[in-house]
Amino acid sequence: MLFCRSCFTGVFCQTELTQPDSMTVQPGQSLTLSCKVSGYSLTDTSYCTHWVRQPAGKALEWIGEICGDGNTYYSDKLKNKFSCSRDTSSSTATLTGQSLQTEDTAVYYCARESQ
Repeated sequence: MLFCRSCFTGVFCQTELTQPDSMTVQPGQSLTLSCKVSGYSLTDTSYCTHWVRQPAGKALEWIGEICGDGNTYYSDKLKNKFSCSRDTSSSTATLTGQSLQTEDTAVYYCARESQ
């Protein structure tokens, strides 16, 4: 069993990024995590929305990002497992993971970065 917990990821001035509490999937399955943003636009080229994860007892690991211009960038280690997308109409960034395994169990965070 794979357990993923996503967390409220912070407030920067009037910016909020909000995620659901937790999700559980079986090994080999896919997982989609959403991040609702407010206080900035996902199409604002000044910003990128990042995804990171933290397995229990381990350091944060950067997964990837989607920027205001729509470009995506990924960790070399994880680029074949995860993809970042966005729905600008609902101000939601999405992380999709494929063929997840128990080693992918972690707390997953979204975060905004200024370019």
